[in-house]
Amino acid sequence: MSIILPIAQRGEDVLKLIAAPVADTEFSTAWLQELAKALEATMLERNGVGIAAPQVYVSKRVIIVASRPNPRYPDAPEMEAITMVNPEIIAQSSQTVLGEEGCLSVPDERGQVSRAEQITVQFFSLKGEKIIQSFHGFPARIVQHEIDHLNGVLFVERI
Repeated sequence: MSIILPIAQRGEDVLKLIAAPVADTEFSTAWLQELAKALEATMLERNGVGIAAPQVYVSKRVIIVASRPNPRYPDAPEMEAITMVNPEIIAQSSQTVLGEEGCLSVPDERGQVSRAEQITVQFFSLKGEKIIQSFHGFPARIVQHEIDHLNGVLFVERI
């Protein structure tokens, strides 16, 4: 059973920081594995479709993207949860799409945010393997939202 972590709320300093990269020496460590497990458990417990480490008071560049239908996003497509370490958008479509977003750190507030329709992301697995993957539609929106957290930006700043 993984630990459910407290979620930082809008206005807290940790959400305004640019998160530090995960160092090469931290890949494959128990610490990183436990962080990923706790992030995923916390996200699932709160009906999130993504979560970033700064939201649980860990200012490191780790996010989880896990689109699936739930009470907060009933029309979300189903996908396997992906843990991304040090994610970076390396390409994005010029076509943008407006869509509704919410955030575990900004409860009870939703808004329309314009995001790239399609993105390509370079990231690392928990073991340090480099991965390049493309996303479009709602999963692309989640990735962009979570990477914003790593850069100290909340979705309400984009409305």
